[in-house]
Amino acid sequence: MFKLTSLNLNGIRSAASKGVEAWVAKTSPDCICLQEVKAQAADVQGRFEEMAGLKGYFHFAEKKGYSGVAVYTRHAPSDVIVGYGSPEFDAEGRYVELRFDTPARKLSIISCYFPSGSSGEERQLAKFRFLDGFDPYLARLKTEREFILCGDVNIAHKEQDLKNWRSNRKNSGFLPEERAWMTKLLDETGLVDVYRVLQPDATETAYTWWSNRGQAYLNNVGWRLDYHLATPALAKLARNESIYKTEKFSDHAPITVEYEMTL
Repeated sequence: MFKLTSLNLNGIRSAASKGVEAWVAKTSPDCICLQEVKAQAADVQGRFEEMAGLKGYFHFAEKKGYSGVAVYTRHAPSDVIVGYGSPEFDAEGRYVELRFDTPARKLSIISCYFPSGSSGEERQLAKFRFLDGFDPYLARLKTEREFILCGDVNIAHKEQDLKNWRSNRKNSGFLPEERAWMTKLLDETGLVDVYRVLQPDATETAYTWWSNRGQAYLNNVGWRLDYHLATPALAKLARNESIYKTEKFSDHAPITVEYEMTL
């Protein structure tokens, strides 16, 4: 089994202070995709190059303390792709792809952090620009190789993906345009929402993010924002999933899927 975890850290140093490294050591994934590392190369050096025996590969944002993604892996990749070719969003540290190619197959594990539009209209417009460019990029990649993209997508696709869907219909993360983009990604581009294949009817157990306002976490007023998006052949290999909520390393919970394959 290939065990793959995704987690938005909301800061690698913060999450480390809350015990994330010990949890990774205990759960022993083959790869863990991280988002919102919120660190630069100098912060990682001598401290976070490895985590629980896994070697890390990073895409840092130019802006300090912002964004940033990583993949930690037990297996050496054949290639590492940092950024996906967008000057605007590559500067924000949102995409790192590890390739594990063999003569028999081309396979990638990707960590990606989609922009949030919740801070205002300017960032929402940036989010729409990201979505407009990213779908054709993934469509092209799908013609070239199999992949699993793990990440904080910052979109709850359907009503079952967040607690208070009625009051959030005009809010970033649940806007009709964002939800339509996700529908197109699944129905036309042809990627698979792996969690929903394994748990098609889950509602309150599906949430992976909770606002820090009020008692959202305590009352499980959450959103499902963190995904495994896979090409169909890899999605068929998914066997079980888990969302870990016993400990809280950030405002997101880690989501793990086991696939019947090896790198």
